[in-house]
Amino acid sequence: MSNQETATLAGGCFWCLEAVYDEIKGVLSVESGYSNGHVPNPTYKEVCGGDTGHAEAVRIQFDPSVVSYRDLLNVFFAIHDPTTLNRQGADIGTQYRSAIFYHSPEQKETAETLIRELTAQNIWGSSIVTEVAEAEPFYVAEDYHQEYFVNNQFQPYCQAVVAPKVAKFRKHFLEMLKK
Repeated sequence: MSNQETATLAGGCFWCLEAVYDEIKGVLSVESGYSNGHVPNPTYKEVCGGDTGHAEAVRIQFDPSVVSYRDLLNVFFAIHDPTTLNRQGADIGTQYRSAIFYHSPEQKETAETLIRELTAQNIWGSSIVTEVAEAEPFYVAEDYHQEYFVNNQFQPYCQAVVAPKVAKFRKHFLEMLKK
C-alpha cells in the first residue's frame, strides 16, 4: 500500500476544486464536504445559509511520493482567487472562503511559507487572505455533490465556472495530469 496523506482545502465552490484535484497524478480520492464549522453533520442548505461556520471544502487523499503537498497548494493558488475575503466570483459568504486546513505542523509550515513567497511576488496585486487553520471535523457532502462536474458537465454553472478552472489547470499543469 502506498504512503497516504490528507489535504483539506477550501477555495469557493467545492465542485471546482474536486473537478481539478480528481485529475492530478498521485491523488487517490477527493471528497466534497464541509469543514471547520461549529454544527455537527451540517446539510448543504444549512452551510449555504452561512450560519454553521463551515467552508465548502475538499478532502484529498494523496500519495506524497507522487505529488507533494506543496504542489497541491500551487494548484490551489492557481485555480482560485486567494485575495477575495469570503468570496469566489458570484459565490459570497464565509462558506466560500479561501482556506487551507492543515493536518500536521509540516503542512502548516508549507502553507505559510508558500503564502509568504507568493505575497513577496505580488502576483495578484492584492493581499492574500487565505486562512491557514488546523483541520477540524470534515463532513462529507450529500451524494449528489460528489463528482458533480463529471456528472453535470453541461449544467450552466459547470460550463461557466467549473470548466474554465479545469481548463486552466490542464493548460498550466500538464505534467501533473493523470494519464
